[in-house]
Amino acid sequence: MIRTAAAALALSLVLAGPGLATPQTRDPAKVPAGTYVLDKRHASLVARVPHLGGFSRYTLRFKGLDGSFTYDPADWRATPVTFTVDPRSADTGDAGFDKDIAGFLGADRYPAIVFTVTGITAGDNGEGQVTGDLTFHGVTKPVTLTANFNGVGPGLLGAGTRVGFSGTTRIKRSDFGATAVSQWAGDDVDLEFEVEFTKK
Repeated sequence: MIRTAAAALALSLVLAGPGLATPQTRDPAKVPAGTYVLDKRHASLVARVPHLGGFSRYTLRFKGLDGSFTYDPADWRATPVTFTVDPRSADTGDAGFDKDIAGFLGADRYPAIVFTVTGITAGDNGEGQVTGDLTFHGVTKPVTLTANFNGVGPGLLGAGTRVGFSGTTRIKRSDFGATAVSQWAGDDVDLEFEVEFTKK
């Protein structure tokens, strides 16, 4: 009987977890100050490239992501965020082709794709823009992301502080000199990201 009650209690806590972890506000001024690090288990970057002139938008996911920032709610628009992507971490579902993708991206010569935030704007609903410098294939250029601040709140079972963001942008491979496989892949690359950070 005691074991059954304990199991029921544990199950109820697990099931209640998502409710306890719901974001509480989308007001950036109410995010607690401190250092936040990327929760790599809840982070994704997806790239879509037109294939052979548009038969499909070939999709791949980068798994090697990292990032952090130090947050000041009194000056949140100037938050210095650095986000890195390992070009060797492309996942297409085909291990052999993943290596080809890394080669197309020049991963041996340029082992990191880096985005450094230079400015943030956001409205009352959490929607806004993030501007920054993207270093890709050895070239650095300004890029603007359409971004959503999904909110801040406690983590699972009320533990810690968690923030979440979503966003999109489009870049041209040719702007960064990444012109390999141009015979079958389009120049426009659509990027979509979903990320969560936790307070240290």
